[in-house]
Amino acid sequence: MHASLEAVMGDKPALQPKAAIGPAVRAIAAHILENARTAITDPERSNQDAVHDFRRAIKQWRALMRLLQPFIPDAVQLRQEAREHARSLSRARDGQSALNAFDDLLKKGMVLSERSTATIRGRIEKIRGSEEQAVLTPELRDAIIAWLDATMGAIEGWPLDPFDFSSIAQRLTAGYRAARGAIPRDWAQASAEDLHHLRQRVVDHRYQMELIEPLWPRHGRMWTEEAERLRDRLGRCQDLEILKRLTGPHQPLAHWRSRLTPACAERTTELSHRAARIALRLFAEKPKAFRQRLEALWEHGR
Repeated sequence: MHASLEAVMGDKPALQPKAAIGPAVRAIAAHILENARTAITDPERSNQDAVHDFRRAIKQWRALMRLLQPFIPDAVQLRQEAREHARSLSRARDGQSALNAFDDLLKKGMVLSERSTATIRGRIEKIRGSEEQAVLTPELRDAIIAWLDATMGAIEGWPLDPFDFSSIAQRLTAGYRAARGAIPRDWAQASAEDLHHLRQRVVDHRYQMELIEPLWPRHGRMWTEEAERLRDRLGRCQDLEILKRLTGPHQPLAHWRSRLTPACAERTTELSHRAARIALRLFAEKPKAFRQRLEALWEHGR
């Protein structure tokens, strides 16, 4: 690996006003790929943790590729390849997502007998266990590692040396505008697909904003934390959808459909209301003003 990358890998890299942008972006990319590689090669991690941490790193990577799309010839391909690798492991998260949703319903007051609670949890845990064993195979792990290594080797060839911050600000604003535009006009009528689409754009925006936290240390952290809270509320809605699917005909939780489905719907409504309040705060600014603020922060930092 290039020395400039190695020097940065010890700390989480980000853009700095007094440092060249091209090397910083390459270091950010290398850091993400290294985290993804560690996630699936660390022998101390369970399959569940490995899949979770790998998928999180891949979301960061895809957000970066979306930001760099106009400047890297193969950015779209790299984003699509990353998506396919993440999808190959997605089933290993469904069981855990359903379990998270079920535990959340219990904490919020859903009443079931001890026997029903134990049976439902046992069935979901069985699904989770079988998914993990079936998905993260040695062959799949080897294929992902080969892709990570090849992609890492391509980073040094990215044509980013003449990069300026106005290009970054433009792409950050595009991500902000996309997330803002995905906010439902009527949250009460928003479908599960609407909320999922918004979550995807919020994830992109959240990770893209991490790149510029040093420009805006205190408020930047608050911004990404707020975006993470929005992502969390929308993610819980998605978990509830996965739990609901398990109550369908001939599914493992079909017997409890009449108890689980209304509870899922009520909890989704509550989470949507919370998400709407966060989104209103986070995306209150118009995109043009957002970009102007980014560029002013950059100039001030220089």
